Amino acid sequence: MTKLPLGRLRLGVNIDHVATVRNARGTVWPDPLRAALLAEAAGADGITAHLREDRRHIRDADIEALAAGLTIPLNFECAATAEMQAIALRHRPHAICLVPERREERTTEGGLDVASDRNRLTDYITPLREAGIRVSMFVGHDPRQIEASARIGAAVVELHTGHYSDLHAEGKLAESHAELAALQQAAALAHDLGLEVHAGHGLTYDNVMPVAAFPQVMELNIGHFLMGEAIFRGLGPAIEEMRRMMDLARPGAA
Repeated sequence: MTKLPLGRLRLGVNIDHVATVRNARGTVWPDPLRAALLAEAAGADGITAHLREDRRHIRDADIEALAAGLTIPLNFECAATAEMQAIALRHRPHAICLVPERREERTTEGGLDVASDRNRLTDYITPLREAGIRVSMFVGHDPRQIEASARIGAAVVELHTGHYSDLHAEGKLAESHAELAALQQAAALAHDLGLEVHAGHGLTYDNVMPVAAFPQVMELNIGHFLMGEAIFRGLGPAIEEMRRMMDLARPGAA
């Protein structure tokens, strides 16, 4: 495996579920932008927001407010549709993370099949890259998907840690260790192919440190757990504790 110095790991905070709570009552509270600004004050390095086709949580006005109000990078998560491409080109976020999306799913269930959609995705991301937007592909640990992501010109892959997180929570230690090893190999491959490596989905205080210790991973994106933990701790302290655990996973990091 590639030997790398353990640099400081960035934390991207996903604020989707602040909007979920707001939408449950059809009011303007709580405000996702306010949550994003609190996250920034607590040590977040970036903000992720997923604008779904069905607008179940984040809405178009939220993306507009975040793009205008943030001083840290906005990671615009979306499906690879013409509508979302147009929105990204209008707002010019720091990054766009392309994910698979199905209306009937509760949350993103797996990685994007880049290999089977390579030609379309190559054309899709070209204007985004030309606009100066960093393009990330949300993928599993299948080497074919990572290699395809490099071939189409993506700058980043974000590794889907959901299956690892589920196995860990279920106490299936052997299976979770195997999944973790596969993710580690995927991170090394992506780095060797010149891709920046991110990871996220389902990460908690209990399972984050092994992933944070991967030397190739430069950013973790975490949302649902932090929004839930904020009910008990407050949003700032919840993020500060995650930041502390990430730093503990990289002793001596700059």
